[in-house]
Parts: sequence; structure tokens; C-alpha cells
Amino acid sequence: MITIVGWMINRMVAIRFFGILLGITIFVLSLELVANAKDLQLLAPADSTIVLRYLAYRAPTVMANYLSISMLLAMLLTLTELSYRNEMSAIWAAGLSPFRLIMMLLPLAFVAGGLLFFLSNTAIPMTTPQLREWGVGDYGTDKLKLGEKDPIWMRAGADILRAERANPDSTRLEKIIIFRRDEEGLLREQIYAGTAELANGRWNLSDVVVYYRDNLEPSKLAALVYSGDMKPAQAGMRSGAPEDMSIKELSYFIDNQGFGIRPVWVYETWVHKRVSILLSGVLMIGLCVPLATRFRRGGGLGILFAAGIGIGFLFFIVDGISLTMGELGFVAPWLAAWLPVVAFGALAVALTLRAETI
Repeated sequence: MITIVGWMINRMVAIRFFGILLGITIFVLSLELVANAKDLQLLAPADSTIVLRYLAYRAPTVMANYLSISMLLAMLLTLTELSYRNEMSAIWAAGLSPFRLIMMLLPLAFVAGGLLFFLSNTAIPMTTPQLREWGVGDYGTDKLKLGEKDPIWMRAGADILRAERANPDSTRLEKIIIFRRDEEGLLREQIYAGTAELANGRWNLSDVVVYYRDNLEPSKLAALVYSGDMKPAQAGMRSGAPEDMSIKELSYFIDNQGFGIRPVWVYETWVHKRVSILLSGVLMIGLCVPLATRFRRGGGLGILFAAGIGIGFLFFIVDGISLTMGELGFVAPWLAAWLPVVAFGALAVALTLRAETI
């Protein structure tokens, strides 16, 4: 009996979860398509498939943005419906406690968390470079592209290199600045060069001007050989936007101290964030189920729904603030990513324990 009830509730939540997620995604994409249709048409006047490709590329980001709230709404709708029909009273009377109900919903919770992880760590890093290349909508004001006509960052040891342009394989650079730093990270000289070509593991610089620390007289050279082993900040064809990177790409930037684009703790924060989202579904379910015990016979359903929405949105606000604090370096990266999860997870545990004693 208990198993049948558990499967029934899982099915109810799953249907509502995927229905809400799909509905929100279609609605948001429709609004974006209306707003950006003219730009897409100008981008490829003779290509009628660009609209479908744009929707396919944008869908992972939209779904990732609204997946957690979809799970929250699905849980609240399911519990509200069961309470309205007085079925929650029968469920509790049959011996299905809030804790057991949460345990039965764990498979669905981990499916939701795994889907969010896949979207954030795989789908978005694969699709975002093309969106930035098109420069449509929000990507038109925030282009972080790399290519033949775009800036590129590289790193060798403590040295940082910035080039205004690069060929696709980053073997020929133009308008280069090399920031040479000491072991403590302090700037000791800047090398400006018109071009740089990679040959036999060394960079041949031309039209060089070297500026030294302590206002010493700069040196002008026709050519200079730089032997640093430059690693390009080109992972995933992006230049430092951590929200669009996979864990592998974030680790690449961490290993190279962020290439001087952003502080390394920004990328460390997002690595922890990528892992913590696996528990997003569990957290939404854990916060909603204990609330249903206060409304066993259909009364106060508006309060149930409002309380669940309020707690859920409070989590999203705290999560955003915590992530920003981690990016700014005010708190440790692991703390910025895990504090909201741990804090609201503790709240869910406290509510569940209290419900078990009622």
C-alpha cells in the first residue's frame, strides 16, 4: 500500500515538474524569439533554420534557470491538490510519515538535480559560444568571444599575455602586451609588440617596446624572442565567463590562475556551485513536504502555497547573494556555494523532525 502511494505521488510530481518546466521554457523562448526575430533575420537572411537553431541553443540556459523553481511549483501543486481532496489525511493515517515520503521522492529529486547538472556543465558550455558569436539579444551587449578578430589571453608561469587578435589556432598574435611579474605577482615590466609568431616552442616578437618598473627608460627593439610556454585562455572558446564553463574548463582556468582575467577564487566558487546543484531537487522536496503536515484536511491551502513559494524564493535570493560574495572574494569559495544549501537543508531537516512529532 505504502509503495503504491509513493509511486502515485512520484508520478504526480514528475508530470507536473516536466509540464511546468516545458511550459515555462516555451513561454520564455517565445518572448525571446519575438524580441530578437529581426536580429536573427538580419544575421542570416536566406537561412530559415536559424530560428530553430537559436531556440535549440537557448533552450538549455532557459531550462537551467527555471528548473529548480519548476520542481518547487510541482511539489506545491501536488501537495495542494492532495490536501484539497483530503487525501493527505489518508496518506498520513496509512503510516507514510513526511520523512518516508521524502525518501520515496529522492529518485525524482536526483533526476532533477542530475538534469540541472547536465544542462549547466555540458549543454550550456556547448551552446553558448555560438550564441556569443551571433551576438543576439543579451549576447549582443556582452560578447566574450575569441577568434581571428577578438582578444585572447594567455599565461606562462607568472606572466600574463593579452593580444587584440589571433588566428584560430593562436599561433600568430597581433598587438600584444606581456605583463611580466615576479614570484609575488608584482608587475616588473611590460612588453608591447606588434606581432608574435610561435616557432619551435618560442614566440618571435616584432616591433617591441619594453617598459620597466621604477620608471626606467623603455627599450625599443626590432625583434625579441620570448620563450615562455604560453597557455591560451581558450577553453570552450570563451574568455573567462565562469557561468558558461564546464567543471573541466573551470579547472583549466584555476590551474592557470584565471589567466589574469578574473581572480582564481571566482572559478573555484563556480566549481563548487556546479557540484552543489546536484542537491537542488532534494532541497526543494525537503522544504515542501513538511509544510503539508499543517494542512491535513484541505484548510489554508493558500497559506501552504504562499509559504512554500516564500521559502523557495528566499533560498534563491540567499543563493544569489552568497554566490556574489564568493565571486568578490568576501567568503571562501566552498562556503559561498554550499552555505545556502546547508542552511536551507538544515531548515528542511528541522521542519521534517517537527512534523514527525506532530
